[in-house]
Parts: sequence; structure tokens; C-alpha cells
Amino acid sequence: MKQYPIRIAEDLSLIDLYDLSLTQRTGCYVLHEEELTIIETSASPSIPHLISGLEKLQIDLNLVRHIIVTHIHLDHAGGAGLLLEKCPNARVLVHSKGARHLENPTRLIKGAKAVYGERFKELFEPILPIPEDRLMILKDYDELKIGQNRTLTFIDTPGHAKHHFSIHDSKTNGMFVGDTVGVYYPQLETELYLPSTSPNQFDPDDMLASAEKIMSFQPSHIYFGHYGKSNNPDEVIRQLTTWLSVFLRITEEVTSQEKPNDERSEHLFKSLLSTVQGVLFKEGVPLEHPVYQYIKMDLQVSALGLIDYADRKT
Repeated sequence: MKQYPIRIAEDLSLIDLYDLSLTQRTGCYVLHEEELTIIETSASPSIPHLISGLEKLQIDLNLVRHIIVTHIHLDHAGGAGLLLEKCPNARVLVHSKGARHLENPTRLIKGAKAVYGERFKELFEPILPIPEDRLMILKDYDELKIGQNRTLTFIDTPGHAKHHFSIHDSKTNGMFVGDTVGVYYPQLETELYLPSTSPNQFDPDDMLASAEKIMSFQPSHIYFGHYGKSNNPDEVIRQLTTWLSVFLRITEEVTSQEKPNDERSEHLFKSLLSTVQGVLFKEGVPLEHPVYQYIKMDLQVSALGLIDYADRKT
């Protein structure tokens, strides 16, 4: 079923970007202000869905002023260059450690091709460079006033990636967190928030420190890149902390065995999946629930990041 843009807070809409052709996978947030602002673009194949969503919200692309990417992973920023071409009065706002990769995406493309191989074109192309004069670099605690009563505060929040910031919205007292505090699964009636530990910059200590930094703002809402709005920030952080501990314990068990990397990753993925399934099954979620399509994808990538982290520690 088509998920049309929905208002999720005062002057804030959520557009489903159908990332990987999946609904409720990756979202774009639209802040309806004097300086119209978009947060997250997903990859280029999602841009038609983003533009369609803006049309349904009756937003002229000429009015878009700010396109914000929480970090430069392709499922959050890969389509920024393509969207920018269609928004002549906009600029892209990015973390200082990510800007050069948007200006020259060669390394991003090379890294994605190494992971996705023949599927790269289908999933990500085109990845367009962004001119330097249309990039705005944000640093820790920088502020941007986009409306009479709305200021965005940018916070350096590594852990998932070093080039990641989160954004506090003064009007809704919400925090746009990208992947810093994990992934939310709105397909479930029960709340589930899992850490996103993808390679190659995952660091659990940084992740927990960033979570503490986010909570220092005492947010009323958490706006996830994947996917949607949580009204329960305390539970988000509780689950992040709990699951992160579980992920690291299982990783230590798996990496203590001398096996090739691909075998360790597969073993770790299966162990993580079995653990999550066990918890959800006790809460009444059957093993055939469609949410597992999402969870399996996330845990496969998280397993790679956990192995990478364990190897960097040794």
C-alpha cells in the first residue's frame, strides 16, 4: 500500500522514500518553514518518490532552501546531488568530515561497488558530485534559524560513523538522529530499536556517548532515518544500551573462534538473528512476520561492522 506523506508533528511531514523498494524503510523529513528544509534524501532511486511526496505536499522545488544529510552513507545522502539539480535555490548541509566525499564521491562509489557488486547500479546510480559552493559545512553545536520560532542545532554524534551529526528541532523538541541510536521498526506493535553497527567506523563507546549527548537535550521525540517517529526516547536509549551489550557479547564469542572472515560474519549474523527472534517470539511476534525481511538486512550489515570493530581492537 502506498504510504503518502504524513504530518507527524507541528509543521513537520514524513515522506516514505521506498528505499530498496520497501515501504517504511527510509524516510525524508520536511520542515515547513520560511526556509523550507529537507532532512535525508536516501539514494538516487528514491528521489522520484521524494519529489512526488513534495508535490503531494504542494511544495515547489524552487522553495527548498536546505537539504540536510545526517551522514554520507548512500542510503541517507546518495541522492543529494540529484535532488540538488532540481532545487536551484537549495544547498546541502553536511558534517565537516563528510563534505569532501559529497564534493567528490569517488571513494563512496568505490566502497559501495566493493560491497554491492553488480547490484550497485540498480541500488545507487547516479551519484552526482555536489559543487563546493552549494555545500554548507556544520560543526558541533552550530545553529541554523529556519523560521520565526524554529532553530536547528547540529550535534556531532559519532558511533555509527565519524561523519554523523544529529539535529535538534526547537519547535517540536525532537531530535533527528539518522542512524546514531539505531533503527526503529514501526511494522511491529511492540517497540523495537536495534543498534546500527555497520562498517567501517562503528565504535560502541562513541555511540553511547552520542546517545547521552542527544538525551542531554531532553528530547520529546526521536526521528529515525529508518524509520519514523518515536515518542519514547528513554526506551530508545534503554534498548540501544541493552542490545549493544548483547551484540558485543555475541561478537566476542564468535570472534574467539579461528575461522575465515566470511564464516565469522555469517555465524555472527545467524547468532544475532536467533537472539532477536527469541526476544520477539516471547512478545508474540511470529517467525514469519514480514518485519524479519528488514531485520535480516540490518543484522547482516551490522555483523560486518561488528567483525570489523573486533578486528580493529586486536
